[in-house]
Amino acid sequence: MSFPYLQLEGDPYTQGLTQGQRLGPQIGHNLEVYFRRFEVEGKLHRRAVLERSERYLKALGRQNPDYFAGMKGLADGAGFDLLEIGALNFRYEILYHQFAHEPPQGCTAFAVLPSASADGALWMGQNWDWMIGVKGALLHTRHPDGLETLSFTEAGIFGGKIGMNSAGLGLCINGLVSADDDWSRLGKPFHLRTYEVLRSRTLEEAIAKATEEPRSGSANFLLGQGEKAVNLETAPHALIRLEGERLVHANHFLDPQRYGVRLSPVEWLDRSHHRHRRLEALIAQKKPGLEDFKAALADGEGHPYAVCRYPSPEEFELGEPYQTVASVIMNLNTREMWISDGPPDRNPYERYRF
Repeated sequence: MSFPYLQLEGDPYTQGLTQGQRLGPQIGHNLEVYFRRFEVEGKLHRRAVLERSERYLKALGRQNPDYFAGMKGLADGAGFDLLEIGALNFRYEILYHQFAHEPPQGCTAFAVLPSASADGALWMGQNWDWMIGVKGALLHTRHPDGLETLSFTEAGIFGGKIGMNSAGLGLCINGLVSADDDWSRLGKPFHLRTYEVLRSRTLEEAIAKATEEPRSGSANFLLGQGEKAVNLETAPHALIRLEGERLVHANHFLDPQRYGVRLSPVEWLDRSHHRHRRLEALIAQKKPGLEDFKAALADGEGHPYAVCRYPSPEEFELGEPYQTVASVIMNLNTREMWISDGPPDRNPYERYRF
C-alpha cells in the first residue's frame, strides 16, 4: 500500500483544483475525522471551528494570496465549503491551542550532516505519528517560478508539511505546545509556514519564513541544505536555534526554563523524551547511511510509544488510536525521498525523486 502520488503544475488555484479533484473522497474522510476530533478532544463544536476558520481565512488572504487561492481550488475541486477546507488547513492552531493542557501526539525527526554520514550526504527524516485514520498524499509540484517541491501532506491541506525542494532544502516538523499558545493572535498558520519554507531557495530564507512574527503557537522546524542543518524551536515569545552534526527532535522543548518558555503540566512528556533519547542513540553509533536510518525509524523499544509508534489499548477504547502514519527519509544531495505508508517496520519504503 502506498500514498496517492500527485503531480501538480500551474498556478496555485490550479494546483489546489487538481488536488481536490483527485483526493475528494480522502478529503471528505479527513473532514469527518477532524470534526469528530475537534469535538471529542478539542471540546469544540462545528460552529465554533468554522468561526475560527473564517477568522483565519480573512487573515490568510492578506498573508499569502497564493495559499488562499490554492485552498479555494481545493474546495472547488473536491466540492466542499471553503470554511471546511480552512478547518483542515488551520487544524494545527485550532487543536494545539486546546492541547496546552492536553496531550498532542508525536513525531520524531533527525538530520545528519555530510561530515557525519556514511556517504557524505545531508540526510533528514522523521516518523509522523498521528491519528490512524487520517489520509495522506505525496505531492510533486512544479511551481510557476521553476522550483519543484516533493512533500507529504494530509488530504485537504494545500501545502506540504514534510519534504524537500529542487534547491536541495529539506524540512521536518514536530508539534510543540506552550502555555502562551493562542490561536486568536492570527499569526501565519503552521501549514502556511511549512508551505513557505518549502518554497524557499536558501536556508536563510526558510529560517525567516519559519520564525516570522507574530507566532500564534509553538512548533519545531528542522531545516537543512548543503552542508548545514538547523533546528528551530518556536513559541509565541521564544525562538531557540540549535545546530550540530547530528540533530534529533521530538515533541518537547529541550530546555524550556532556560529560554523562558512556559509549559502547562502534561503527562505525555516522558514518551517524547524516550523517543528523542532512543533515536539520538541509534544514529550516534557510527556514520549512518540509508539502511541505518530505516532501522532507526523502525525501532520498537518502548512499544507502543516507541520511535515506530503503535496504538495503545487505551486509545482504541477512546476511539482515536495513533500510530506512525508516514515515515520519511531524504537525501538532500541526490534529491531522493523514501516514504512508507504506515509504520516502517511493517510497510516498505518507496523511493521518489525529482
